[in-house]
Amino acid sequence: MRSDARRNRERLVAAAREAFASGEPKVSLDSVARAARVGIGTLYRHFPTREALAEAVYQTEFAALRDSAAELLAELPPDAALRAWMARFGEYVATKREMAEALRAVIATIPLSAKRAELAEAARTVLEAGAADGSLRPDVLPEDVVAAVVGIHLATPDDPEQAARILDLFMDALRP
Repeated sequence: MRSDARRNRERLVAAAREAFASGEPKVSLDSVARAARVGIGTLYRHFPTREALAEAVYQTEFAALRDSAAELLAELPPDAALRAWMARFGEYVATKREMAEALRAVIATIPLSAKRAELAEAARTVLEAGAADGSLRPDVLPEDVVAAVVGIHLATPDDPEQAARILDLFMDALRP
């Protein structure tokens, strides 16, 4: 993909994310194109349907969450990186809740078990580093961490402070 086409695509995805998260019941694709500063033809060349655009937003957000585990580990001690990743996971869940209407058709086509496995691999990276330096228990399964974090954020959708307190308690259980 040419660099200008890639930039246009990235701007369209960013504009769509903002539009879908705005809470408007029906996002206008014209408004997404205007916000991205491209023509409607450019939008349709990249995303022939509303669902294709919503899926691109979902995939972009998911990849950012997945990849952030390694990025955080490069900057922070493993236990702090895991806690920061859990907070980003919460932001990801909140964004998906805001985009629920746009994502309904897309979610039905995405194998969630594969996505959960990708997140477990991201968590495994941090857990193994923490086990190696002694800051995290060596017997923790990454799949359990992902399930717990999903559950915490789903149980506290309107109270991020409560979610943070519960995540801190969970972190205490993950330390030796």
